[in-house]
Amino acid sequence: MTGIASIRELMTRNIRQSGIYIAFVVIIALFTFITDGLLLNPNNLSNLVLQYSYILILAIGMVIVIIAGHIDLSVGSVVAVTGAISATIVIKNGLPWWMGVLAALAAGLVIGAWQGFWVAFVGIPAFIVTLAGMLLFRGLTLLILDNISLSPFGQPYTTIAAGFQNGLLGGPGYDVFTLVVFAIAVAAYAFSQWRARRGRIAYQQTVEAFPLFVLKIVVIGAVVMWFAYQLASSRGLPNVLILLAFLIVTYSLVTSRTVFGRHVYAIGGNLSAAQLSGVKVRWVNFFIFVNIGFLAAVAGVVFSSRSNAAQPAAGNMFELDAIAACFIGGAAVTGGVGKVTGAMVGGLIMAVMSNGMQLMGVDQSVQQVVKGLVLLLAVAFDVWNKRRAGAVSR
Repeated sequence: MTGIASIRELMTRNIRQSGIYIAFVVIIALFTFITDGLLLNPNNLSNLVLQYSYILILAIGMVIVIIAGHIDLSVGSVVAVTGAISATIVIKNGLPWWMGVLAALAAGLVIGAWQGFWVAFVGIPAFIVTLAGMLLFRGLTLLILDNISLSPFGQPYTTIAAGFQNGLLGGPGYDVFTLVVFAIAVAAYAFSQWRARRGRIAYQQTVEAFPLFVLKIVVIGAVVMWFAYQLASSRGLPNVLILLAFLIVTYSLVTSRTVFGRHVYAIGGNLSAAQLSGVKVRWVNFFIFVNIGFLAAVAGVVFSSRSNAAQPAAGNMFELDAIAACFIGGAAVTGGVGKVTGAMVGGLIMAVMSNGMQLMGVDQSVQQVVKGLVLLLAVAFDVWNKRRAGAVSR
């Protein structure tokens, strides 16, 4: 018989994930109050999307790496070197912008294959391989750029990360196209949740009461449409948000609905059992690093597009922000646990904190201290949650 879950049961069923969302709401409310509502100003929300999109892109790849029980310290340097390659082609050689993008993406795939080879087939721990990669690709960036910045890219390259879709359907003081796109997204989300609920009922699994289900859809839809109206009242729909949404949906499906995704979780959860089950561990690990190399290249294109330049110091500390986003978003230190959506929420928590402290005029050094403490508390919460689950099981 199908069970009906109450609000309390839904909140405690996975305290790691529910705690993330509660913390996210509390942090937004806190910084909104402290900044007198400036945090949620339409222009600031639009800037928030532009400023932190590349960290969220990196977090998508990083969470898959962490689920498999690895870590990647090189993504910041890969962002820098792929941006440098793109700049050399577009700015130095005067070739079309799309050739720079394709070259950067190809370089990211090659870098991912290089690191995946050492991890998967040679057997060197990912920490060591990517630490070497961090130094190697930073050095290559300096060589390619000759230790100087290259700029400007010019349009249409800069519109990749700094452009907007605005005015396609008009609108009295706001962009109707942005509202329509978000409305379609909300409808698609509601339909997918309804289908998932029907599937759980068919397999006699516990589901929330129907009024709670409707309330969840209404609340999420209202928040999303409010966010859409804020963007529509500013500059419209950012191009980079379209790219980010596509990546989130794609990788959410990859991790939850494909054989590759299930194998990633199996490797991180219990490597020996995965090997005995016939999982091709080496090839899965190889493609995990090919994937994050590709996404780091996407982030490199986005960052260089927004900066309108390729810089020797580009991507500095990006890997730590991406790793922090994953752990704050509920990924387990030991692997086997994590979601793309959780990593996105973790990244948004970091983004809101950084943006809020900037609006408050907090010194950069203090911001780093706060971020470090938040990361430490997130991992401590994960450890506590595991001990709690172990005590209950005994």
